[in-house]
This record gives sequence, structure tokens and C-alpha cells, in this order.
Amino acid sequence: MDKIKDTGAAEENQRQFKPTFGALKNKNSIFILTAILCMFGWFSYQSMPREYFPEVVIPNILISTPYPGNSPVDIENLITRPIEKELKSLKGVKKMSSASYQDMSLIVVEFNTDVNVKQALQDTKDKVDKSLSELPDDLDTDPIVEDIDFADFPILNINLSGDFGLNELKQFAEDLQDKFEALPEVSEADIKGVDEREIKINADLHKMEANGVSFQDIETAISDENVTVSAGTLITDNTRRSIRTSADYTNMQQIENTIVKVTNGKVVYLKDVAEIEDGYEELSSISRLNNNPVVSLSISKKSGENLLAATDEIYKIISKEKELGNLPRGLLVTVTDDTSEDVRGQVSDLENSIIMGMLLVILILYLFMGLRNALFSGLAIPMSMFISFIILNQMGYTVNQMILFSLILALGMLVDNAIVVVENVYRLHEEGLSKLEATKKGVSEIAGPIISSTATTLAAFFPLLLWGGIMGEFMKYLPITLIIVLSSSLFVALILNPVFTASFVKIDNISKKIDAKKYLIISGSFLIASLPFYVSKAFGILDTYIMANLLACIGLLIVTNLLVLKPFARWFQLKFLVALENSYEKTLRYALKGIRPLLFFLGTFVLMIVSIMFYFGTKPLVVFFPDNDPKSVYVTMELPLGTDIHKSNEISVEVEKIVKKTMEPYKNIIRSISTNVGSGKGGMFEGSRSANKSLTSISFVEYKQRGGVSTSELMKKLTANFKGFVGAKIFVEKNSEGPPVGHPINIEVSGDDFEQLLIQANRIKQKLDDERIAGIEELKLDLDQGKPEMLINIDRDKVRRFGLSTNQVARALRNSLYGLEVSKFKDGEDEYDIMLRLADKYRYDVPSLMNQKINVMSPVSNQMVQIPISAVTSYNYGSTYERINRIDNTRVVTIYSNVEEGFNANEINAKIREVLADSEMPKGYTHKLTGEQEEQDETSAFLTQALLIALALITLILVTQFNSAVKPLIIMITVLFSTIGVFLGLGIFNMPFVILMTGIGIISLAGIVVNNGIVLVDYIDLLRKRKIETIDRSQRKYLTSAEEVDCIAKAGKTRLRPVMLTAITTVLGLFPLAVGMNFDFFTLFSEFDPQLSFGSDSTAFWGPMSWTVIFGLSFATFLTLIIAPVMFRLSTQIEHRLYDMFSKK
Repeated sequence: MDKIKDTGAAEENQRQFKPTFGALKNKNSIFILTAILCMFGWFSYQSMPREYFPEVVIPNILISTPYPGNSPVDIENLITRPIEKELKSLKGVKKMSSASYQDMSLIVVEFNTDVNVKQALQDTKDKVDKSLSELPDDLDTDPIVEDIDFADFPILNINLSGDFGLNELKQFAEDLQDKFEALPEVSEADIKGVDEREIKINADLHKMEANGVSFQDIETAISDENVTVSAGTLITDNTRRSIRTSADYTNMQQIENTIVKVTNGKVVYLKDVAEIEDGYEELSSISRLNNNPVVSLSISKKSGENLLAATDEIYKIISKEKELGNLPRGLLVTVTDDTSEDVRGQVSDLENSIIMGMLLVILILYLFMGLRNALFSGLAIPMSMFISFIILNQMGYTVNQMILFSLILALGMLVDNAIVVVENVYRLHEEGLSKLEATKKGVSEIAGPIISSTATTLAAFFPLLLWGGIMGEFMKYLPITLIIVLSSSLFVALILNPVFTASFVKIDNISKKIDAKKYLIISGSFLIASLPFYVSKAFGILDTYIMANLLACIGLLIVTNLLVLKPFARWFQLKFLVALENSYEKTLRYALKGIRPLLFFLGTFVLMIVSIMFYFGTKPLVVFFPDNDPKSVYVTMELPLGTDIHKSNEISVEVEKIVKKTMEPYKNIIRSISTNVGSGKGGMFEGSRSANKSLTSISFVEYKQRGGVSTSELMKKLTANFKGFVGAKIFVEKNSEGPPVGHPINIEVSGDDFEQLLIQANRIKQKLDDERIAGIEELKLDLDQGKPEMLINIDRDKVRRFGLSTNQVARALRNSLYGLEVSKFKDGEDEYDIMLRLADKYRYDVPSLMNQKINVMSPVSNQMVQIPISAVTSYNYGSTYERINRIDNTRVVTIYSNVEEGFNANEINAKIREVLADSEMPKGYTHKLTGEQEEQDETSAFLTQALLIALALITLILVTQFNSAVKPLIIMITVLFSTIGVFLGLGIFNMPFVILMTGIGIISLAGIVVNNGIVLVDYIDLLRKRKIETIDRSQRKYLTSAEEVDCIAKAGKTRLRPVMLTAITTVLGLFPLAVGMNFDFFTLFSEFDPQLSFGSDSTAFWGPMSWTVIFGLSFATFLTLIIAPVMFRLSTQIEHRLYDMFSKK
């Protein structure tokens, strides 16, 4: 309970904020410092790299081990398990996942986010090295250990097409590749759409047998002849000469004429038993763009480099190569998936939102405070941002969505402290104090409250720094930026602003008649000055209208201010604000008398309960991420495993026809339609070769160029048009915003025995299919048993009796079918594999493959004999797994699906939980919902925890400031009541509850709402203390009811303007982004076209958070101005009653 302390007026006069006093003594230094901060801030912003989302360092390590010719089961047993066994002892591991494919093992170790990536990489390498002794001896390469870097993903694709062969297109691509990879910003330019060159030795089985030639003979001959060997150094005539034998193959004829065997004087050349072909690796992918075959360059940038600078340099290279004639006229160069376009658009939208918000904020300040004071307060916006850019640039951060939105969120708050300072100084100056004395006293009076209010705002965001996982790594930029920019605004308000105010503050006589002639002359001067620039542009001397429009705009603004703004501001300040203040004081005095404070408080409490029931009673849509209109739509076609890529290509053409027919009416909003046969849209464990799949990608123009067309609706039409497609499975998906979180429906079934695991997974899938839950696109297992397999059974007894070994038989089959790399063919600086295998007519013919003979020394006759493979083996047809997945050393089968457009994943997952609640699993087998649902549960739990931590920190700061329990309680109840506005706003406008963005919005709201409460409650407390000093404490110990009401009402009226201003400026700062208002100031000045539009991709992502703050803060302003004083009065009534009760005893 508060105690009334005996504090004198002398104590109040002792309030001095020394940092401000020091700044006022060194005005010139502050002016120079301000200029330096502006200059360095601008340069810092210009030099910061631009990107869409921040480059997140995720401590995930990938171990990839190729082992060609082996099945998924063999890969798991021979590669994956031994490596996992060693990795189990790693510290700081959150999760370990693996996938064993045909020919490849992939293991991903996900570390906790507090683990250093370099250390994690080194520790993982050490463990993998320990496992090498357990791995097969014939591995072509050791396991590759690397960290997963988001910067390694492509920033754009360059597609080459035209009337040229694939070889020519690839040559053009290789020439460009060398130039692109020479750029300091580019890490890799990967060629796709054409396979790597390969020298093929296609052996003729019958000719080999007729000449007694084996694969070993050919391998030995090629490897022995294609050599470059250094013999050392020869010293002659006092000269040291290095001796080198160079016998590398330089053409196909040399390879053909290699002698592979000499028997009884008969020479057998390679051309006698094989055909040599200078060709490509086996076809693994086919690419098309707008129905034309293409060779593509997929370009990735280096981490930390400027994405926009990288793409600019790439475009320059393409233009230069065309000018030089290195790219012929008939070659069509098309750029697709250019992320720089999205980055430029997003950065431009957010930058213009900042400018628009800043103008709206200054306009409101102008109406409330006059032009001069508005500029003093508005100074806080650019100065705080400049200081922040300097700090962020030094921290190595980039300009991205997260940072720019943080600045928009802070936009209105940046002027809060400055408004309170300038308004207080201006009020004291009006009361008769000099500029300097008004500044000293004004800042000293409110320095403590605004430091506390800023600290409480920072306290609200501080817990977000503790967010772990991938989500936390993405979202941490929000609190970091806000903490930096709000701390900068405090520095501006208490150090820079007072110097400018003390130097230039002036009582603005708003009722004074304006010298219209003077302003019209100035306006006309600017308009006349613009004319030469318009003429210069008309005659082509200048490229743009920027300077002309800028001068004309200044002139028009002066006229607008004279004719519209100034008269409106006069009416606003002299009539509207006065009426508002009087009306507010009258209302407040009414609410403070008698039992009314209790009734107002209880009424507000009931309203909070009603608002929650109103919103959640309507069963609002609850989503994890904001739903966005997709920028890209992907159509994946999937045929049965084992389907040849040529068949997949045929079906993909039919898929393309449906896509193009559906999109034909909307072709003006489509950038490109591309198809890649041989791969599907998948995650980290998507197989490198998926011959049974194709992916058709539809890329749309940016939001504001779509003319109101909803790409979500187009996606629905696509889905509908593929219903009933015969012969293949079709999946329609969209791009997702934000960090990766997995499928919206993801059920992991785990256990040891694979057969039982599949039984349980299929049982769960069938149970859910039988329920026919609306919104589930199609439940699928990530494991397919349908991959065709031919299993060779070796008779060990026969093998040994013939003098063979199981390994020899297996190797013979592998070399015949998969092939054997026998050497390298050098062409300039490049090297290509020389592969030996049977010719296609034998390798794809089972009898020929099985009847091929192996040369072996007979243990009986001691002579070389030929044994057919069929003599020691048998075979049968069956099927095997596509891949085997493991999570934390346990086999896992995942049931997953996307959610159809228009349905809610949370509702579907809730229904799935109900269906599976009574589903019993055998001992040792479990199932759980993961993917997006798991991330959502973790996020919800963290945001709840973060809110509680924020409230605890805010309370601690308030208790420290007020040295009281009651005043902080009043402010914290105001924060709680602010959710009334959130739930009423969301309910009235039928908005979804976005767990991520609405949750962060509520936390942000807590930090913002508390500011006005501090300023108002502190001033009420100050007036009460001053009033107490005037009474005779020997006659009575506390103020009368009338005096209490008078102090509270006067404090409320005095603080009405700054409280309203801080709320309105924050709301208006967020408003352009909330409604998606796009207004391009650059094109307005350069082309007379502001490109005004509503709605954007950033609005879909950030809108829910913006509206949460807008709704909550709008209602919280009423709470601060009415309910906070009411609760203060209620507390004094209780205090006085308790005092009277105990004093009588």
C-alpha cells in the first residue's frame, strides 16, 4: 500500500537530468554530432546488403555418402548405421535424421541453436572420421561433411534455349559459368538441364568373349596408357630439367586404338571389342521453359554478400556477352526465379511504408503541436533510424523484411519520448520560462518516466531474444532491431532534442494572421524554378522529372499549408482540442466521483470477459503462419517408382497442357512456366534422382501488378482441373513464407521392425482415409515399397568350387550394368569420366547379362576358363523400398499431406488427434504429430512463456520506479485490459488468430501500452505530492476527495495531448502496412506515377501483427485516459479507508 511521504517542493526542484544539462552546455558539439550521425547513418544504410529474409546460421550439419550400386537396405546397414553409431556421442544435438537411398546415405545432425556452427562442423567431422574403419573399403569417396547454409540456395536461374544442340547450349552455359563464378558475390553457378560429358566405352559382350577379353583387361589397358608421370629432375650442362612423361588421351581415336590384349601374336584393339562414344551421362533430368528445351544456370550467392549487387553484376555480364557477340542472336537468354525482384519489391514497399508512416506521424504532430514543434519531435524518427543503421551495419546485419518491419513497428514509438519532451518544454515556455530554463526543467521532470517507459518497452521484447530453434533464429531480428532503435530514440529525446528545442523553440501564435503574400511568393519561386527542369526533360537533356517534381512539390506544399493545413490546424488546436480537453475533463471528473470508479472498473472487467467470449465463441480461424497469396505454385506429377524418365516426360507434357489451359486467361500476371522432369518438390531428403517425377513451376508477377487476381483462387482452379487425372498422382502446392516448418499434416510412426512399422503406418493412414476428413489433400507415406527390384541369389558352394568369389560375381554384374570408371579424359582444364560398361543391347537384356562369362583360373586344370554368371546364380523379381528414414537412431515412416486451399490445418490436426486418440500401438511403436504442428506447439509455448517473462520484467521496472505496488498494478491491469481491443477488433472484422504474428503483437502491445500509463500515473503522483505540500499535515494526513479528483483530472487533462499523440502516431505508423497501401514516392517524382495500390505480400505476412497492435492500442488509449485514473482513484479510496480504519485503533 502506498504511503504518503513528506516530500517538499525543494526536492522537486532538485530534479536534474545531468546528461541533458551537459548537452545544453555543448550545443555546437551536439549539432556537429547530429550531422555526423546523419551522414554515417545514410552511408551505413546504403552499404548494407539487401535480401528477402535474413541469412540465418542454422547449426545443421549434413553428412552425404555416395555408394553406387547399393540398395537402400544395404546403404542403411553399411553406411548410415555405422556413422550414426559414432554421432550418438555428440554433445548439443537436438535431433538426428537420416535417409538411406539407392546409392546414397544422407544424415542431418540438428544442433541446438546455442552451438557454434564451426565447432559443430569440426566435432561432426571428427566423429565421422572415427567411423571410417567400419565403412566398406571400396567407397569411391569418404563421407562429405558440410554445414547447411541458406545462402547456398539459388538466387536466380538463367535459361538458355534456341535452335542449338544441347552440346552447344552447354558450351554457352559453361562460358557464362566461368564469368559468373569469377564474381566476388557468387559462390556457385550450377549447370542444369544437360548431363555431364562422359566418355563411354560400350563393350560388346560377344566380341569380348570371342577374343578372351575381360573388363579387367580393358581397365588395365586404359589406366596404364592414359598417364602423365613425373620422372624427377635431370641435371645436364649445369641446368636442372624436370622429366615428365605425358601420354594423356587427347582424342577418341587414341582410345579406340588402345591395345587391350595380345594373344599368340594376335593384337586386340579396344575398337575390336567395344564402341567408343563421346557423349553424356545417363539422362537424369529434362528441363523446359514455356515449352522450349533449356539448359539452365542456377546461381547461388556467397553468405553475407549483397543479393542486389550480385544480380546487377550478372545482368551486366549477360548484356556485355551479347554485345561482344559471344552469345549469338538466335540464343534466347531468359531469367527466371529472380529473387532480387522480390527483394527489391519488398524492400521498396517497406521503405515506402516507412516514408508514408513518417509523413502521417509528422502531419498529426503538426495538427497537435504546430509545424515547428512537429519538426522537433519528428526529428527523432530519422535520427533514431540513422543511429540504428550505424549499429546494425557494424553488427553485420542486412536490410531485410524482419529489420524493415521492426522499424515500421517502432516508427510511431520513436516520437513518443520526443513528443513528451517537446510538449513539456513547450508548455513550460508558454508559462513564462526562458527557452533554456524550460528545456532544463521540462526534461528533468519527465526524464525518469520516459526512461522507465522505454525500459518497459524493451523489457517486453527482451524475452523474444531467448527464442530457440530455426523460428527463433529468424525472429530474433525483431527484438534486436527494436531494442537498438528504441534505445536510440531515448538518446535522441534526452540528448539531441533538448539542444534543438532550447535553441529554436518558439511560442506559435496559431491565431496570428498569416502573411499570405510572403508564402505565395516563396511558393511561386519554387514553381518557377522547376520550369527549366521540365523543359530539359521534354528535350531529352534530363532522364527524369525528379528535380522538377521535387521543386514543384515544395511549392505546392507551401500553398497547401497556407490554404488548407494552417487553417485546419488553427481550428484543430483552438477549437477541437480545447473542446476535447474540456469534454474529457468533464467525463473524467464524472467517472471519479462516488462509487463510479468501482462501476467503471467492474464494467471494463466484464467487457474483457465478453470480448474474449465474443471472439473465441465465433470459433475463429486459428493458423500458425499468415495465409498468403502465393507468388509461385508448384505442380508435382508422380508416377510409380521405377518409371523411366522418358515415360515421365510424356506424362509431364500432358500436365503442362492442363496448366497452360488453366492459366491462359491470366497469362498477363504470369512470369514463367517451367518444367523439370526428373525431380519433384521436396525437402532436404528429396532424392537427387526421381525419374518418376516432374515439377511444373508457375511464377507470378508481384502482388500489385496482378490487378486484384487472387493466385490462391488460381491454385484452387488448378487443383480442381487435375481431379480425376488418370495415370499419375498430381499434387498442387504453393511457396511458403518464413522459416521452414515441415508439412501442415505430419504424423511420424516409429519402431524397429520395418515390416511391422509399415503395417502400423498403413493402418493409421487407412483409419484416417476412412474418416474422410475435409481439407486433407492426400495422405501419403514417405516410404514406398513399390520400387521394382531384381534380386540375384548366389550359390556360394558353386562359386567356391569354380574358383570364384561372391565379390567377383557381384562386381561383374555391377561393372556390366552400372559401369566402372577406368580413367579420366582431359579437355583443357576440365576432366571427364571414362566409363566402361556393357553396350545397352546387352546390359538391358537379362539373359545376356546373366550369361556373361567371368574369366577365372580353374583350380582343376590350372588353366584360364570362362564361367557364365548363370552357372552360379539364380534371380527373382520383387520390390524394395525407395528409401529408409531414421530419426534419432530409430526407423520412422511419416504420413504427411498438404492442406487444400481454404481449409485450416489446426482444425484438421485437432480432428486427427480425436481419431487417433483410441489407436493402440504395439509395444515399441509410437506415433506423434510433428512438422508444422510440432513447431506451432513449441512456438505457442514459448510465446506464452515470453509474455509472462515480459510482464514480470515490466512489473519489476515499475516497482523500482514508483517504489510502490499499487501504481505498477494499475498500469499492469491497463495492459491486461488492452486485449479487449485486440479481441473485439479481430472478432468484428472476422480476422484469424495467427499464433505467430498475433502472439508477437500482443507481447509488443504490452510494451507499448505501458508507456502512456507510466507518463500519466507519474504525473498524477507528482501533482498529488505537490498538493500534499500545501496542506497542514497536523490537521489531516491525506487529500480530500475533491482534491484527489482535482489532481487526477488536472493530470489527465495535461497529459491528454501526449497520450493521444503517442497512440495515434504508433497506429498511423503501422496503418500503411496493415492495409497494404503501396505508394511509390520515387516513381511519383520520377514518372508522375505513385503506383498507388492496396495489398502486398508483406501485408499478408505482417498484417496480423499490425492489426493486433492497432486494435489493442486504440482501445488502450481509452483505458489509459479513463480507466487508469479511475483505478488510481479507487486505490486512494481504499487507502484512505484502510488508514481511517487502522488509525482509530
